Amino acid sequence: MISTLLMALAIAFILEGLIPALFPNKWRAYVLKLANEPVAAIRQVGIFLLLIGALLLWAVN
Repeated sequence: MISTLLMALAIAFILEGLIPALFPNKWRAYVLKLANEPVAAIRQVGIFLLLIGALLLWAVN
């Protein structure tokens, strides 16, 4: 059961990374709202989510 939960969480993290690729206009509007945030902070969040998703998926399999 826990492996299924972790796999679902991993897929959620991966989908979070895919949203900018699938819906660039909506993502751009969201990013424009974050314009006051430093670029490095936004990049760190993206990399962190991608790594967490990949690690969880790897650990489950």
